[in-house]
Amino acid sequence: MATASVADGVRFGVNLMPQLWVDGPVRSGRALLAYRSRLFDRMTEAGIDHIMVGDHVMFHGGVGNDGLTDAASVVTATEELDVYLAVYLMVLRHPLLVARQILTVAQLAPGRLSLGLGIGGDDRREVAACGVDPRSRGRRMDESLALVRRLLDGETVTHEGEFFSLAEARLRPTPEQPIPLVVGGRSDAALRRAGRLGDGWLGIWTSPARCAEAIRAVEQHGAEAGRTDVGWRHGMTFWCGFGTDRAEARGRVAPAMEGLYRTPFDDFERYIPHGTAQDVAEFVAPFVDAGCTTLNFIPFAGSDEESIDAVAETRKLLRSGS
Repeated sequence: MATASVADGVRFGVNLMPQLWVDGPVRSGRALLAYRSRLFDRMTEAGIDHIMVGDHVMFHGGVGNDGLTDAASVVTATEELDVYLAVYLMVLRHPLLVARQILTVAQLAPGRLSLGLGIGGDDRREVAACGVDPRSRGRRMDESLALVRRLLDGETVTHEGEFFSLAEARLRPTPEQPIPLVVGGRSDAALRRAGRLGDGWLGIWTSPARCAEAIRAVEQHGAEAGRTDVGWRHGMTFWCGFGTDRAEARGRVAPAMEGLYRTPFDDFERYIPHGTAQDVAEFVAPFVDAGCTTLNFIPFAGSDEESIDAVAETRKLLRSGS
């Protein structure tokens, strides 16, 4: 089966962090920095557009990394690759501090930072441990995101809301280039949030048909809110397995997902591309047709290097339409 040719405007990213969380060797200090540097060089040579980093405080079993700290370390380690942080659990932090951290990272690398924002739905204990009522996450996210947008725009903000109070809060310097704030989530509330307050929608674990439906809904919500000039940045994140055949690829990605999410792989399998690069390209192509311009991959192959090469081959196949 041939894939449709993907437009040059589609950007490809790779996230290798879950491998370290699940089964990777423990590295720190110079050893970690040297290892990352080698992988970043390989991504650049392979034509990857950005490094994707995640964000968790204490996910199942206590694993995680601070997303904006990680993003800062990445943008100072490579000048060639952009950074896409997704999804950042903004509801766990105060919006004024979040805005300051975003501005700090953006100052280090103007135009190279994008954020996908979520409410942290996969481990409610993580949310509660941060002092946030899981039942309030949606309302808290709406209030926080609206404030962060105003602060990033350089406004002087006075606000008295359900969760946050600000009195003449203002942050400088403002970013040299706009920072995309893309909203993740599968609920109708998340789609409304993306349309009213975001620069796009970021999906995961969904079908091409649902992806297309979500993108249409987001843009409709944006239009209803009077947002007619948004340069929408919709995308998808794919956990994926690579191998000589589907069985080998499944054997690589399934244990990793089960180890991290504590859920049988059968519950995810229909959403997880696995097999050869050709298999993965054929799986992903309909999402581009649905309107995605960002494709993030969390790949599992024989090694991290092989994972990068496999995503690069998938990119090549999608671009060539072969």
